[in-house]
Amino acid sequence: MIQVGDTLPATTLMEYSEVEGEGCSIGPNAVDVAKATAGKTIALFALPGAFTPTCSAKHVPGYVESYEAFKAAGVDEIWCISVNDAFVMGAWARDQKTGTKVRMLADGDATFAKATGLTLDLTGKGLGLRSNRYSMLVKDGKVVTLNNEGPGKFEVSDAATLLAQAKA
Repeated sequence: MIQVGDTLPATTLMEYSEVEGEGCSIGPNAVDVAKATAGKTIALFALPGAFTPTCSAKHVPGYVESYEAFKAAGVDEIWCISVNDAFVMGAWARDQKTGTKVRMLADGDATFAKATGLTLDLTGKGLGLRSNRYSMLVKDGKVVTLNNEGPGKFEVSDAATLLAQAKA
């Protein structure tokens, strides 16, 4: 499992873009994790799935609401990662009204989740291999803090916890 001090895995995530800009076309665009985190401070949180109850009612809204506070604490970007495809993450972004506040990144085949060792097997519930619920502060591609949730929990990966760590 990834630990504080480790570098994020050199993987590619996908992001759905509604409009063209900065070299991105409309539709799914590849996001090279190493390049996208270089020289930046990222508040990253991951969760089991788009449109699921806790994720939609608590996890994403907390980060959207805390956007300005994260920026004031020196965070360049907020990332939400889930084992879903880019189209689902794009639809969820519209539903959650994340706008430019939270980048909704798809880990379609769980490559990032597997590489971090932060997976959750929900095969018995019809969801397959997913990402565990966690948050981390990442500086220049390295993990500074890691808040990994226990099974079925939402206690330490919330926006308030990570924001306090970003301010420290």
